[in-house]
Amino acid sequence: MQMYLISDNVDTYTGMRLAGINGCIVHHKEHLKEELNRVLKDKNIGILLITELLSNQFPDVIDEIRLNRRLPIIIPIPDRHGTGRDPNFIMSYVNEAIGVKM
Repeated sequence: MQMYLISDNVDTYTGMRLAGINGCIVHHKEHLKEELNRVLKDKNIGILLITELLSNQFPDVIDEIRLNRRLPIIIPIPDRHGTGRDPNFIMSYVNEAIGVKM
């Protein structure tokens, strides 16, 4: 299985290309839909990385795929704009998962 990146900026795209991950740069909803349709047709892509900014801008498009398809697994990743998560999101996740406050 391959990974593929859909990014909204060149920096994240370049970094992933250096790591050997193919991808594209998208700025508009229609272009995002076109790229997602192309990715969904490629059975070799098992993991789709998408920048958090795009994921947050177009949740309806992303959620539709998550709800109706097993693959690819869609993983929002932070980019140079930072993350939209709470700075202590990992600790909160652990606390929620095991019920122990650390």
